[in-house]
Amino acid sequence: MLEGMRCFSLGYSWGGFESLLIPQHPLTERTATPWTEAGTLLRASIGLESTDQLIADLADGLDRLRP
Repeated sequence: MLEGMRCFSLGYSWGGFESLLIPQHPLTERTATPWTEAGTLLRASIGLESTDQLIADLADGLDRLRP
């Protein structure tokens, strides 16, 4: 999914203006309460790109996940 994103880059947000995605693994990183969902969590930091562009980019990325 992450390869081929046009608006989103891979990385953590440090308060910038760009849109970013980063995979998270709550089973090993979460300590407050147990994580019971299967799979990987995808954390999104939304930047200043147009809403339509961001939605289209995420939709294309999700389409790449489908078999």
